[in-house]
Amino acid sequence: MPKDTSIQSVLIVGSGPIIIGQACEFDYSGSQAARSLREEGIKVILINSNPATIMTDPMMADKVYLLPLTVESIEQILEETQIDAVLPTMGGQTALNLCKEADELGVWKKYGVRMIGVDVAAIDTAEDREKFRQLMVDIGIKVAPSHVANSFLEGKEYAQEIGFPLVIRPSFTLGGTGGSFVHDKSELDEALKRGLEASPMHEVLVEKAVLGWKEFELELLRDKNDNVVIICTVENVDPMGVHTGDSITVAPAMTLSDTAFQDMRNQAMKMMRSIGNFAGGCNVQFAQNPETEELIAVEINPRVSRSSALASKATGYPIAKIAAKLAIGYSLDELKNQITRTTSAYFEPALDYVIVKMPRWNFDKFKGANDTLGLQMKSVGEVMGIGRSFTEAIQKACQSLENEAVGLGYYGKSLMKSEEIIEYIKTPKWDRIFRIKDALMQGVTIKTIVQATGIDRWFIYQIQNLCNIEKELSHYSIQDLPADLLKEAKKNGFSDEQVARILKYHCTDDEVYEKRKALGITRVYKMVDTCSAEFEAKTPYFYSTFEG
Repeated sequence: MPKDTSIQSVLIVGSGPIIIGQACEFDYSGSQAARSLREEGIKVILINSNPATIMTDPMMADKVYLLPLTVESIEQILEETQIDAVLPTMGGQTALNLCKEADELGVWKKYGVRMIGVDVAAIDTAEDREKFRQLMVDIGIKVAPSHVANSFLEGKEYAQEIGFPLVIRPSFTLGGTGGSFVHDKSELDEALKRGLEASPMHEVLVEKAVLGWKEFELELLRDKNDNVVIICTVENVDPMGVHTGDSITVAPAMTLSDTAFQDMRNQAMKMMRSIGNFAGGCNVQFAQNPETEELIAVEINPRVSRSSALASKATGYPIAKIAAKLAIGYSLDELKNQITRTTSAYFEPALDYVIVKMPRWNFDKFKGANDTLGLQMKSVGEVMGIGRSFTEAIQKACQSLENEAVGLGYYGKSLMKSEEIIEYIKTPKWDRIFRIKDALMQGVTIKTIVQATGIDRWFIYQIQNLCNIEKELSHYSIQDLPADLLKEAKKNGFSDEQVARILKYHCTDDEVYEKRKALGITRVYKMVDTCSAEFEAKTPYFYSTFEG
């Protein structure tokens, strides 16, 4: 069936101020959704309190309201403008909470406005920690032992019952706001108070912590016919304990066995179908026991998430754009693949490259701030590297951080001894990946690093490969540098400046450039085409690499 012709005007709700933990990714999603709906001849009205966004540009929507994100503002808009439907899934948790509040006060019913892209039941189930836990139990999906508490005494009682370590997760918050780990009794009181205060419902989930387990997330789309596609599977390099927004992440997932991957896909689809009857985007997060491959569901977000923007750029599949069209009634098989323009949107992207997302922190601007990473997001942005291998992609990401890094391991030479580095990397900090490289360069074993960090050994082996290339480069000057070694370094993401610093006798990056140019070692450009060149791409974009 084609789109719902009764929807002539849609209100898109933005995410408000760009703050740490709720960043400009939602501006990207809102802008994409506005363009997508206007393509269909639908009048777009937009509310956002933040003028410093693309979505509030006058050309983006038919009418823009720069108003506080409150129910009063919503009512003002509905009094002034005829609205058929509201799309709350493009503005993060702020938009969901606001639209839920408006629904509870009978605003949508009063003005005859439909909620599209999600329903209130789905928001309730996903954000009310007890409802989510109970639903997972009902559909046979494992969750960590937990209990919802609405008071300090209730939370403390249950915490003492299940024992430590624990995680405190406030309901209806974004970016891990108010969440924390509790390792022993001395930390409990403070964590409970903080969590209860952060939750607008004065509610927290007291949950057994699965520290050290691997973390994965999946981006899904579903249409009104209950067709579901998984757009991207993302793996966190850091184990459970670090907020996804603060973790280095990789797409596609690198360390999943095929059976675990299929199990995760099936469970994610089951979860999305169970939380409500709506068409749109969804993000599901899992924890996996690295020893047994046991899976537990961590959470589900019935909206376009922060990760959706990354997944869209990583795969070439415009998640927000397609989610908006699904919300107005289209099915996946009726929509065109935006890249091939010949096949349908009812397909799952295939990646023949690797994406690495690396967060960017600005702790130097916040003197005295705790730089230990945890449940509450602290990064202020992120970069994305694309390469033919994990090593190439992570090197590109490091070079994009704008913090003087010219590759992994060159943020600054560590003066710490190997014993000090091992102790340092036990705690997740923003520069841990650089210090892991330092440790490997000093001869610390992969086994020791895995035990200290909980990071999967596959990633440590990849970094060890970079160390091996670096050590070999250090034996040569620019004049006697072998062509095959230089090509190997470039294929693994070493920049010209990085090579220049590593060589036995330092030279300039211009000299390295001239050397490789003379040897015919030049960049080639490959497509991000969503389908591994199986179909011709009409609107691809490119990334550079030194592969043949």
